[in-house]
Amino acid sequence: MSTPHAVAVRAGGHGAAGTTGAAATLPRYALAKLGGALLSIAMVIVAAFFVFRLIPGDPAVAYTRNVALSPGQLDLMRRQMGLDRPVIEQFLGFAGRTLRLDLGVSYEYRRPVAELIAERAWPTLLLTGTGLAVAVSLGLWQGARAAWRPGGRLDRLSTGLSLTLWSVPTFWLGLLLLTVLAAGVGPIPGIFPTRGMESVDAPSGFAYALDVAHHLALPCLTLVAVVYAQYLLVMRSSLLDEIGRDYVTTARAKGLRDSEVRRRHALPNALLPTVTLVFMHIGFVVQGAVSVETVFSWPGLGLLFFEAVQGPDYAVMQGTFMVVCVAVIVMNALADVVYHLLDPRVRAV
Repeated sequence: MSTPHAVAVRAGGHGAAGTTGAAATLPRYALAKLGGALLSIAMVIVAAFFVFRLIPGDPAVAYTRNVALSPGQLDLMRRQMGLDRPVIEQFLGFAGRTLRLDLGVSYEYRRPVAELIAERAWPTLLLTGTGLAVAVSLGLWQGARAAWRPGGRLDRLSTGLSLTLWSVPTFWLGLLLLTVLAAGVGPIPGIFPTRGMESVDAPSGFAYALDVAHHLALPCLTLVAVVYAQYLLVMRSSLLDEIGRDYVTTARAKGLRDSEVRRRHALPNALLPTVTLVFMHIGFVVQGAVSVETVFSWPGLGLLFFEAVQGPDYAVMQGTFMVVCVAVIVMNALADVVYHLLDPRVRAV
């Protein structure tokens, strides 16, 4: 006859033996995910080189804009950029430099791409990191409250509002907020800055932090309004699935308060599907929001990429593209490993 301890061990989620088995399989599972991530990164390197060369435009002409050059001078410029060599030779050189973490030199800025990305990373991390933290907190909280009373006033209001905001184009919402709250409407003056990360005469110390926060408000609000709906809907759907489970019914039958049943029993299991979503968005934090950063002239990676496309500046486009893709790949691999630790059903597969 199977004892309760044996049943728990076979379930993979309880007991010392179940924990030991999970720990034993974790390194092998992590190595498999690492191999898949490295293969994906190799494919990103190939895509980063070839995809952007489909964009129309001549980097030599863009690099010397507003300067009249003869065809011979343009050919010399292309040779200096290495654009006269066969495509395969260019790719092999690009791949070799990338493996050495050398992202090349920007045609437009005449600076190493790695320096440009490092310089623009902090504004992007500040904007999208803050937006992600607010969106996750607000979405999970509202989703849990809405699912616990399905069909109620809060459920209908929060779900309808989130779906409406999610369907709105990000750039359009940013322009609307910029017009109403920054530029002002009629005689009403704007209360937020229209562009940039800081004022021209920005103070120092704590006053500088307040100035940056003032500039951050509208771009962050735009990001949160569009993104938080995903977390709300995923949490709402997951919690609705958990509400009908036997363990929730048992907890209620024991006389536990609804808030305690939701917090201690239903929510921990309902949070599992949000793990992958959160890790994916952490990866996209490095990308920034191209449309938001462009609308608000926020000096991050998104605006850098937009400016590079206008060039075209191949080196900057390739560098930012690879940084974003590698961040997403790494975060997805970490999400799989964390899921492996949290959910016994994954370990049983």
